[in-house]
Amino acid sequence: MHPTLGRTERLAAYLTAWLIVGVLLAAVLTQLGLSWAESLALLPLFLVYSFVCLSAWYVSRATPLSTSGIFRVLSSSGLAAVVAGAVWLALARLWVGALSLMSAFAGSSAHYAQQMPFLFAVGVLLFLLALAVHYALLALEAARDAERHRLELEVLTREAELRALRAQVDPHFLYNSLNSISALTASDPEGARRMCLLLGEFLRNTLNVSSHRRIPLADELTLVERFLSIEPVRFGSRLQVEKLVDDQARECRVPPLLLQPLVENAVTHGIAGLLDGGLIRLGVSRDNGQFSIVLENPCDVDRPRSRPGGMGLENVRRRLAATFGRAASMRTHAESGHFRVELHLPCSTDD
Repeated sequence: MHPTLGRTERLAAYLTAWLIVGVLLAAVLTQLGLSWAESLALLPLFLVYSFVCLSAWYVSRATPLSTSGIFRVLSSSGLAAVVAGAVWLALARLWVGALSLMSAFAGSSAHYAQQMPFLFAVGVLLFLLALAVHYALLALEAARDAERHRLELEVLTREAELRALRAQVDPHFLYNSLNSISALTASDPEGARRMCLLLGEFLRNTLNVSSHRRIPLADELTLVERFLSIEPVRFGSRLQVEKLVDDQARECRVPPLLLQPLVENAVTHGIAGLLDGGLIRLGVSRDNGQFSIVLENPCDVDRPRSRPGGMGLENVRRRLAATFGRAASMRTHAESGHFRVELHLPCSTDD
């Protein structure tokens, strides 16, 4: 079915446009010898012909500009226009014959007969105009489809990137945890056993949130607490944590396991390198449509310089870019045995 016939408002607008065209042509016919009454009497003919011109939709789809040669397009368009013009002329003769039966139009047949060549030419031009409009609509539809396809590919690419980045988190964390358990098996077997149990519980919790694109910050903080419950088995009192969280920010949604790599980085590259350990500070604040996460930890000023940011920090940076684009930012600062990470994100409560 033609798209115009599928919706009442489209059909009404289409017929209104044809009425306007009919009135304009009626004005032209008055300059060619017909009276206003004789010219306006042709308006029903224009409405009928408007449905004939809807066939241009099928012609344009049968010979699309993108795949059909110029000769084929021109020949099919010209042939269809001539056929439509012939139909229009036949309808005009029938309508004029019907009008001649009315007393008000007695004697008008001769006037109409003089205008038949003009009416034929008008019918051909109107069909070609309708065909041009349909080709333009097809081009617009193709452009919209291409844009929609591009956006779909962009979304799929971004989701694939997010899945790949998220998949890096668990193996990286698991590798470090297993190394810790291996180190404890000889010196503290009970601690190694307890760490295995806590690790299993943490991994089960991560499975519950991994299927979600975003989770409330409150759930992410719970995962961080689960993670931090594992590390004291290895570090004991050397690891201290201080949290200051704005309750209004807890409902803001973040990608799952966004903070865990940051906290793990603070423990592995900060606390683990200090003989006396240190304090990790986690602060969360919200300001209208934005919220900030700040993580601070001490670090050894003489530690070996590894790749800037490390895999965990780079993972978080890329996930933020893939999820929020330029709306989110991440900054790191290291100075005088102190390391600081700042995240600034838009606060959204929708998944």
